[in-house]
Amino acid sequence: MRELIIAFGLFLFIEGIFYALFPSKMKSILSKLKDINEKQMRSGGFIFALIGFIIIWYMKNDF
Repeated sequence: MRELIIAFGLFLFIEGIFYALFPSKMKSILSKLKDINEKQMRSGGFIFALIGFIIIWYMKNDF
């Protein structure tokens, strides 16, 4: 559970840095999200989730 909280904190930190350093760019990126159809967004989300899972699995199993 501790690692999950650390990971969530890291996520918030990285997101916060992007918004703090590049606010106008982040607004531009977010406005472009509405132009992406749901199927593409779902596929992209699945791919990123899978990559994240593989990284976590790889690191936790000490290969």
